[in-house]
Amino acid sequence: MSTALPEWFYPGPPGGWTADLLDHLPPDAPRHVELIDGALVLRPPQTAFHMLTLRLLERSLRPPRHLTAVREMTLTPSPRQRPEPDVMLVARTTISPDTTTFRPEDVHLVVEVVSAESMERDRTTKPLKYADAGIRHFWRVENDNGSPVVYTFDREPATRAYVPTGIHRKRLHTHIGFDVAIDLDLRKVTD
Repeated sequence: MSTALPEWFYPGPPGGWTADLLDHLPPDAPRHVELIDGALVLRPPQTAFHMLTLRLLERSLRPPRHLTAVREMTLTPSPRQRPEPDVMLVARTTISPDTTTFRPEDVHLVVEVVSAESMERDRTTKPLKYADAGIRHFWRVENDNGSPVVYTFDREPATRAYVPTGIHRKRLHTHIGFDVAIDLDLRKVTD
């Protein structure tokens, strides 16, 4: 069984897809569409692990008042890039009812929860793009038999690349301009 792509999807607009075009997709477009290197990436349905991990992080992050946690919104580091991280900490002043994307300079932390279909992008492609955009903190969350393992990274200014700062099981303790302490037990968000 095959499903034809909608007419608007292929071959795409003349000159290719750009970040600003994502705000003008038709109403029948999938809810979560990313732009990576000028190509549209459609995300399949998420797993319960993915959903529960997002819920846990969004509820547990306690940033200073000038930052707030958002989930499943895009950031636009360049005209042909508009990834959709799973969770971000962004400047509170950048949020309005019409906000659809954030500028890298307004993003303090990006979090990606790895799934089978996004593994290569979440481990390789996206961290490179986030570091190039100047986003200081990056976390990657992997599923270890139903429990989250958080790999934390900081951007090293001389190389403009992420360097590992820790691997966190059961409890996430780190400092990203403020102290973070999160119990990684997913039962906290299902009970």
